Amino acid sequence: MSIPTATAPTRTVDAAVSAGLGPTLHITGPQLDRQDEILTTEAIAFLTELHHRFGGRRHDRLADRQRARFEIGNGHDPRFREDTAHIRDDADWRVAGAGPGLEDRRVEITGPTDPKMTINALNSGAKVWLADLEDATSPTWRNIIGGQLSLRDAIRGELSHTAADGREYRVTAEQTPTIVMRPRGWHLSEKHIEFTDRTGRRLAASGSLIDFGLYFFHNAQALIDAGRGPYFYIPKLESSEEARLWNDVFSFSEEYIGIPHGTIRATVLIETLPAAFEMDEILYELRDHCAGLNAGRWDYIFSIIKNYRGRGARFVLPDRSEVTMTVPFMRAYTELLVKTCHKRGAHAIGGMSAFIPNRSDAELTERALEKVAADKRREAGDGFDGTWVAHPDLIPAAQAEFDAVLGERPNQLDRRRDDVEVTAEQLLDLRIGRPVTEAGVHENVSVAIRYLEAWLRGQGAVAIDGLMEDAATAEISRSQVWQWIHQDRRTEEGTAITVEHIEGLIQQVLADASRHDGDRFDDAADIFREVTLRPEFPAFLTLPAYSRYLTD
Repeated sequence: MSIPTATAPTRTVDAAVSAGLGPTLHITGPQLDRQDEILTTEAIAFLTELHHRFGGRRHDRLADRQRARFEIGNGHDPRFREDTAHIRDDADWRVAGAGPGLEDRRVEITGPTDPKMTINALNSGAKVWLADLEDATSPTWRNIIGGQLSLRDAIRGELSHTAADGREYRVTAEQTPTIVMRPRGWHLSEKHIEFTDRTGRRLAASGSLIDFGLYFFHNAQALIDAGRGPYFYIPKLESSEEARLWNDVFSFSEEYIGIPHGTIRATVLIETLPAAFEMDEILYELRDHCAGLNAGRWDYIFSIIKNYRGRGARFVLPDRSEVTMTVPFMRAYTELLVKTCHKRGAHAIGGMSAFIPNRSDAELTERALEKVAADKRREAGDGFDGTWVAHPDLIPAAQAEFDAVLGERPNQLDRRRDDVEVTAEQLLDLRIGRPVTEAGVHENVSVAIRYLEAWLRGQGAVAIDGLMEDAATAEISRSQVWQWIHQDRRTEEGTAITVEHIEGLIQQVLADASRHDGDRFDDAADIFREVTLRPEFPAFLTLPAYSRYLTD
């Protein structure tokens, strides 16, 4: 196979483009230890080809998202598509299903890919590890390259870590979880890598293609040799056309390195409102590569708020804590997901309960375990084949609930859920009947600022007030505040939720914060103001935060 030549220095890029030899990639990030083991000439050539072939289609799909969001905002509710009814009505097609090592997914642990967290995940006893370069990773250049190095070393049995306090970390488990890597979504760029197309136009590289491409290029064959395979969680999809784009990326990549078509397996997170209306179609477009769907509950709630933020009082949700998995619209969404998956031979994976244990507080830990067990009992009873946890101590509680339903079976794909009938109206019925409270407003402001402060310091998953917060939960917090302001909401106690009121809460959070040299609270507060208090509503808070505030 002919491999395109990649060039790094800017002057070489310019010369290549002017001579008609582009496209090229240019690395603009600072030089890191062992970076050259990941950003090899051959890997950069592959990334260049991915951007050349698929970068334009990525921008087209992002434009489609903007048009769809505009239509919803102007009163056109999403519906099950008429032009794809033949796909939904055809009972005969199936997806590829589980690849080697993915047959039993009853408990999956999620987390970032720094060396310590990688080792902890591999020693956890879970069936699957979601190695997260998306919502649980702050996309500093060091985290992105370091995460790829951690994964490369772990797959080859070479990973170890010495903490600042001298503690040694090693992978000691006889059976480690199957790795499923989650790249960044289509909307996110990688500002430390610049793509120059054949016309000489320069653009930030796609975070999705960088994350996927580096992991796949370096590890696909090693994973196959180990009896598993290159597996991915695909985030933030909003249409079957976006799924088709990923499928084409997979097919090209398999051909590029010479592995059989269908070796890649993808699990798609259904975590946007538009995607909930296209589950069958998403599975169909990815059918040669698809293993299942996941109910990404937190981003799904955020997507509903984002799309309906200006549509009136009946679309306003109460305190974040009141939007549980048992409210009607969330029940409709998850039951439809299980039915759709099992009809097509796909695994249905449940979402993550945000409660986490506290090893220094037995009473809090007991309450957290009870809540997690109840959440997983409901999922197993509904027909899910597996679920997520965010902490190793939660694995026994989650596994016990799935063991009680599955027994020795690896999944419950035979449970078709033909009793489920979900309408568009049920997916859009947001009535909960609970108020917005003073405590709920303060919690959203406090959590979002504290999370952003940690994110700016390079931490993407943060324990705050007994919950595991990531970018998705921070999005709920800031989008609710924006909506409450613009829909002229009052709290149950009678306080008007205004820009002035929220500014007062911001000052209170800053006054209560444990400040230290090098903290990023002031920047975090500025980001929060930008994505919450201004008339414009950024589609994702990470977009302005990444482009202007994440400095390395």
